[in-house]
Order: sequence, then structure tokens, then C-alpha cells
Amino acid sequence: MAARIAHIAEPVLAQLGYRLVRVKLLAQNGATLQIMAERPDGTMTIEDCEAASQALSPELDVEDLIAQAYRLELSSPGIDRPLVRLSDFRRAIGQEARIELTQPLGSGRKRFRGKIVGVEGEGRDATLVLARTDARPEEETTVHLPLRDLDDGKLMLTDDLIREALRAGKAQSTGAEEGGETPPDAERPRRGPGRFADPKRKAKRLVPAGVQAGFKKGSGPGRPRA
Repeated sequence: MAARIAHIAEPVLAQLGYRLVRVKLLAQNGATLQIMAERPDGTMTIEDCEAASQALSPELDVEDLIAQAYRLELSSPGIDRPLVRLSDFRRAIGQEARIELTQPLGSGRKRFRGKIVGVEGEGRDATLVLARTDARPEEETTVHLPLRDLDDGKLMLTDDLIREALRAGKAQSTGAEEGGETPPDAERPRRGPGRFADPKRKAKRLVPAGVQAGFKKGSGPGRPRA
């Protein structure tokens, strides 16, 4: 189901200038559809979440993949971002991560924690080289994890990761100040309310799903509401 939803969401987000990070359907508060996205530079503001939510909502209603009522959440990956694509792992080299596989290795373990050393190979044959920080004395400290068996991957919120995020944020802020202020209309792409919106219906203020959102019906043109 997540893959089918991603197939719908990815081109919509790309049209707005965003990159799909992950789609996850969670069984919490009834049902929650969690969609993570980001700009090419890794940022994602509240306004970006609002724009993405407004664009995705009618597309998901038309496809009607989820039969039950669900809550739509749009969010940024955050500092301790999930690791999904090969590019995510390559960008995270030197950082500490938690990795879980669908199949255990020869040692019988499926969960690992350690510093990402590198990525070897391409596509389904790629492997992640991890210097373990959770290894017992009798276990290997460096392991090669097949990424085709990846179940879940996430950066750990360490002091080094926080410092790097602060440096990146400071550099971005300094660059914006030197380059001048960007007009509000140029900060993010905009899109209309959708093909199936009622023109007589008064527009409601959107909030980024994930902060607070209402239930969407399983069918029909329902939208997240405050």
C-alpha cells in the first residue's frame, strides 16, 4: 500500500519542487498516512507542508486507495531522518544510525547500531558498511548489511548530528542574508485547490498535517481540517 501511495505522491511533490522521502501507513488514531518530503537542499518549512498537503489531498481522494478513515500527516524528515534511498546512506557517511533488516545475518541478528562507513555496489546488490557500536566482545565490529533486506533505517540524534545541522542552518541563513530577501511568492511553488474543489465553498485555513489534522473519509473529496 505504501508503494502504491508513493507512486501517486512522488510526481505531485516533484511538480511542486519537493522530493518524496518516505510513505508510511500507521495504525494509530484509527489510521495515519505519514508522508515525509523535503526540498532538494533538505529543508521543509511549515508553509511547504501546507502546500504539499493541499496538492496531495485531492489526488489521494480520487485514487481512493485507503478504504477506512485516515489522518494525513505531511512533515519534514527532521534531523534524525529516516534512511531510505542509497543517496540517503551516502549522504549520511560518518553519522551514527540504527538499521533493522527483514532477514537476520549469519549471526542471527537483524538490528544493528553503528557509524556508517560507506556504501558498496549499486541497486539491489548494494551493501552498507557499518562500524558497530553495539557489538558484543565476541561479535564482529564491522558488518556488511544487504540493503535489499532493509526494513528500517534511521539516523541517531547525536551531538555530532545536532552540531552539523546547526552549522548547515547557520550557513543557509547567512547565505540568505547576503543574497537579499526572497519575495514570498518565490519561496515556494503554489498550486490551486484541486480539480474537484467546490468554487462556492469558502476556503479554510490549512495547517500542516502532523501538527493537527482531521480525519479524511475513506471515499469522497474530504480534506484535512483543523
